[in-house]
Amino acid sequence: MKVATAHGPAEVVLDEVEDPAFLLVLTHGSNGGVEASDLLAVRAEALRLGGAVARVTQPFRLAGRRAPGPAAKQDEAWLEVVAVLRERFGDVPLVQGGRSNGARVACRTAAAAGAAGVVALAFPLHPPGRPEKTRVEELRSAGVEVLVVNGDRDPFGVPAPVDAAEVAVLPGERHDLAKDPAAVGRAVEPWLRRWTARPVRTGRE
Repeated sequence: MKVATAHGPAEVVLDEVEDPAFLLVLTHGSNGGVEASDLLAVRAEALRLGGAVARVTQPFRLAGRRAPGPAAKQDEAWLEVVAVLRERFGDVPLVQGGRSNGARVACRTAAAAGAAGVVALAFPLHPPGRPEKTRVEELRSAGVEVLVVNGDRDPFGVPAPVDAAEVAVLPGERHDLAKDPAAVGRAVEPWLRRWTARPVRTGRE
């Protein structure tokens, strides 16, 4: 589905389930798309737990741009998309997240979106080689519990355990978290489970 925003259309790929336990809204990094392996691994776990999943291609990527542009415009467009999704899915818990730049958007907008929590994949703590340009306040000021999943070889840095509700560090992984996507899913699954007391579906996606 397409969603009109003040900064151009966004595109949403929906996985709807009957009577969802929660709604997970995910988005991509600056150069990537919603088919990234780590996003798909998290999607699979959410569906297995009975959640609905929406994967959002932000307006700048849909327009073919690699640079996200001003944070304020990204956040405004994101909140417009989330509002449409919340109207569609009703009063189920909202968990939002993404990878890299998308994780930053999810953290910055969590409180305004009314999210119950954030999944931050490959959170880019600082530009490579520039630890003084830290973005840690985006994590700390999210206003909700944040789960961070980063690789221990990520050149963008790894948040400290005190910077989020939980920080899972995956050995051997770099920024793309592509070496073992299933490990990303396993890291996120117990955290997503808190939003459902319903039986887990048998089998994995």
